[in-house]
Amino acid sequence: MGSVPADLTRSVRRLAAPVLFPTVTAMRRVALAGVVANAGLIMTGAAVRLSASGLGCPDWPSCTSGSLVAAHTRGDPMIHTWIEFTNRVLTGVLMVVAVVVLVTAWRFRPGGARRRGIVWLAAAQPLGVLAQAVLGGIVVLTDLNPAAVSLHFLLSSTILALAVTLYVRCAESDAPPTRLVRREVRVFAVAVAGVTALMLAAGTVVTGTGPLAGSTFVPRSGGGPAYVPRYHLPLEGVTQLHADIGWMLGTLVAVTAVSLQLTGAPARARRLGWVLAGLVALQGVIGYSQYFSGLPAGLVWVHVAGSVLIWIAALLLMFATRDRGPVPGPAGAAGAPLAEPVPAES
Repeated sequence: MGSVPADLTRSVRRLAAPVLFPTVTAMRRVALAGVVANAGLIMTGAAVRLSASGLGCPDWPSCTSGSLVAAHTRGDPMIHTWIEFTNRVLTGVLMVVAVVVLVTAWRFRPGGARRRGIVWLAAAQPLGVLAQAVLGGIVVLTDLNPAAVSLHFLLSSTILALAVTLYVRCAESDAPPTRLVRREVRVFAVAVAGVTALMLAAGTVVTGTGPLAGSTFVPRSGGGPAYVPRYHLPLEGVTQLHADIGWMLGTLVAVTAVSLQLTGAPARARRLGWVLAGLVALQGVIGYSQYFSGLPAGLVWVHVAGSVLIWIAALLLMFATRDRGPVPGPAGAAGAPLAEPVPAES
């Protein structure tokens, strides 16, 4: 019996070792968990809105005025309450993951030195969860005001971008970046990320204008169904703008993918270029399908999930066109570069 505590202690130490004494591989795996968790929460948040459960918990930070957890509310079905409450619980899970990411980054000391840039990128995740919680409360207390909903989604997308950046940066040194592709191709890759961000922003305007408001019941309207605030914009106009940005993105991605292939870019960059081209093409098909089929909620959710994947792929492609070299080892020695850098004059 006396050996049980010792065995348990060894097991705990083994489980905690990747966090308390992280290698480059462990740090990257933890950072990847942060990417997955943040992307997952965006998708579950979209499911809340598309199932009309946005006001299933009509109060904040409690679910209702009389209950911290899911409880029956007058007017809205109980299923909506459970969906919204589950999403709030998942936010707590995300906070746990974010704290683990921060602790791992704080303990990550390749070559014996802490990397401040990595720590700051990791700190953005728990701070972002807190900001999301506050903004989420504003969304609820303003009865799903579309401006607050748009900011909520864009904040989530920004935190996801920082999580992707952490995932990339923790596996490379802090040396100045070296281009791995021709200058114009690098510009294309950066532009792809910028246009993707623009597309996400335009998508929130379409969402805030369209019929899927996130709820059919507003508890502060006197106890019955009421009008959920929307943007006072022509739906056809904002939808056309979103589609135009999509066509611009598709063209730019196609040019980038072909340019990467023809100029002998690193294999990883070429693969990401074609993956992104496929995702954008599929997203276009889904977008037009949902529009002409009357915006079915399930198909809209697939469209949101596709936007998240495109955002991640666009960021990874941008990072794949440059290199900072490998993380220094315990003795400060660096390995071979990822690829032969393109001369500055090319």
